[in-house]
Amino acid sequence: MEENIKVLLVDDQPLLRMGFRLILEGESDMHIVGEAADGLEALTQTAALNPDVVLMDVRMPKMDGLEATERIAKQYPDTKIIILTTFDLDEYAFSGLQAGASAFLLKDVAPEELVSAVRLVASGDAVVAPRVTARLLETYVRNGAKGQPAKNAEAPERDPLLDDLTPREQEVLRALSEGLSNAEIAHRFFLSEATVKTHVRRILTKLHLRDRVQAVVYAYETGLVIPSQGLDF
Repeated sequence: MEENIKVLLVDDQPLLRMGFRLILEGESDMHIVGEAADGLEALTQTAALNPDVVLMDVRMPKMDGLEATERIAKQYPDTKIIILTTFDLDEYAFSGLQAGASAFLLKDVAPEELVSAVRLVASGDAVVAPRVTARLLETYVRNGAKGQPAKNAEAPERDPLLDDLTPREQEVLRALSEGLSNAEIAHRFFLSEATVKTHVRRILTKLHLRDRVQAVVYAYETGLVIPSQGLDF
């Protein structure tokens, strides 16, 4: 019997929460454990219900989704967060990734994509919507979150921690930045998935990163990955 993925829905629009509930509760491996209408309530519900995945809106009263995401990521690191946004190049979505979210989704996401995203984030195996995520990163990491050129955008300062990575680990980090799953990375480099998982774990440990999506942000911020190279938007 599959273990249920516990999901918390956080949005100030009851109709949107209802729609997500109807979609996700139709899956045998998912269970909606609670709902919240603002960030403060999201914190309380997370503490009480220990969800595996939180679907988090950004613009809400009392406490917005960015602050709630940052607090949950720090206090409950085993809980994964998916930011909900209206536009795919929304600066708030990027801020959500920086705050500790594992991915973001558009609010008009297709039902099957929503279900797949929740499963992927719960498993920790992949970054959701890799091409859209990469486009977001390219826009806000390399050009500045407010539309202004980022400092050292042409030549980001190299992080000395990169020197702690082996050549293979750097290759795996670049592959992670493309949104590839462990299975896809294993296929590309002729490795077993177990070996890839070991590489990913060592990369996160050496670079002091929380999860895979933080590794993607890091790769762009440090210039290890150059925007648009190897990515087909």
